[in-house]
Amino acid sequence: MAAEDLESRLTQDAERSGLLPRGATVVAGVSGGADSVVMLHLLCSLNRRGWGLKIHVAHLNHQLRGIEADKDARFVHEMADGLALDYTVGTADVRGRASQDGVSIEQAARRCRFEFLERVCLKWGAKVVVLAHHADDNAETILHRIVRGTGLRGLGGIRASRPIRPGSDIRIVRPMLSFRRSEIEQYIRDRGLSFRHDATNDADSYTRNRIRKDILPLLRDSINPQVAESLVRLGEQARDVDEYLTETAARMLETMVLERDDRQIVLLTASLARKPRLIRTQLIREAILLLGVGEAEIGYSHLNAVAALAEETDGSKAMDLPGGLRVLRKYDRLALQLVVEPPSETPAPAELRVDTEGRTLLPSFGIALTIETIPADEAIIADHIRTAVSRERVSWDEWIDADQVHLPLVARARRPGDRFLPLGMNEVKKLSDFFIDEKIDADVRERTVLLCDRLGPIWVVPLRIDDRVRLSEGTRRVMRLSARQVSVPR
Repeated sequence: MAAEDLESRLTQDAERSGLLPRGATVVAGVSGGADSVVMLHLLCSLNRRGWGLKIHVAHLNHQLRGIEADKDARFVHEMADGLALDYTVGTADVRGRASQDGVSIEQAARRCRFEFLERVCLKWGAKVVVLAHHADDNAETILHRIVRGTGLRGLGGIRASRPIRPGSDIRIVRPMLSFRRSEIEQYIRDRGLSFRHDATNDADSYTRNRIRKDILPLLRDSINPQVAESLVRLGEQARDVDEYLTETAARMLETMVLERDDRQIVLLTASLARKPRLIRTQLIREAILLLGVGEAEIGYSHLNAVAALAEETDGSKAMDLPGGLRVLRKYDRLALQLVVEPPSETPAPAELRVDTEGRTLLPSFGIALTIETIPADEAIIADHIRTAVSRERVSWDEWIDADQVHLPLVARARRPGDRFLPLGMNEVKKLSDFFIDEKIDADVRERTVLLCDRLGPIWVVPLRIDDRVRLSEGTRRVMRLSARQVSVPR
């Protein structure tokens, strides 16, 4: 039977790849569609073969399709019950998030989805999120990136495993990437499984849908019947080449570095310019990553511009790149520098202990902090989220998860090397880079107060809280923070 063949292949792939460690707690992201339903049943088939996975089903209602979305959530709930699996069903205001972040509905849905999955993992002690992407999804992704314009890394398509966000020890794994859509549909028939159909997958307004419904069938029928397989093979080759280039560039870079500290790397331009353009851009990319600039901030066009700058030989030139990065070529040297902020004319205020209940005056900053802790319930959190969606970028009032705070609390000025994970972002940022991205004036930066616990900043007042203390479905106690500017007697 085809279904048993698919289960055997998954078992063999899991043995070989190690993506699904025996006995692990895994969070299965289940939308209720055919792919995720098959994925969940395949995970259960592993357990019938002695895998011992502790499977927790997670479903996020994006609130985009009204009653149909509610039916999806109920379907997943009932399916998890029928399989005797634990489950979490959450909701997200995706439209509100898109408006708040200034991004598309698709981008906002993705952010909400991954944040939800990470919270579920943290609550249940899971290090693995399992998603149901398959070979046809991968082919569509690669073709989409080709027509949009992509570098070699983008051409690699969907990775079988990656961190849920940079620096996290929670990994997203996709054990079905070798399976074709036709095989998944056959499994559904063989096992007599029911699933939900999302009508938005048929809408022509989404580029991915047009690629799946129109472009790939046209290529398959008129040019290459095996176009999906060809695209997947191209992605595999691109990943292999990218891995080789990354390892090669890391070794080469060590021989070209003249100076290095946490704010700059200086390279010898003569050695860099002699390398082929492909190697040169990879070397520049590795150097930029060493400075802690987010990979998503630097595109291939930026790398090409720096590579061209390294080829020039007359005088000195400079350019500014995203992420607070400045590139300066001076004769035989190429310096990649994080923008240095002007030093404060006054010494940083002392670190001050902050009361966890009541009001604390911070004279050095001209601010009073008030903290109150209250029990949480769904209504309180929902009301806060609704308010937060429409608020201004700067907020002097924040709500955080009290149980994610590691006491004691202190208030202080920023220090070199301060980092945090800004709410709504997917990677840890240096505080200096965050200020640059948010276009905060240098004098304001020096007056900004950080509310910190033992693990670091939890609130950059009044700009952003750290993602680790955000409210979640599992929040039991809310810590309400309020900062007010006050006049301090001299």
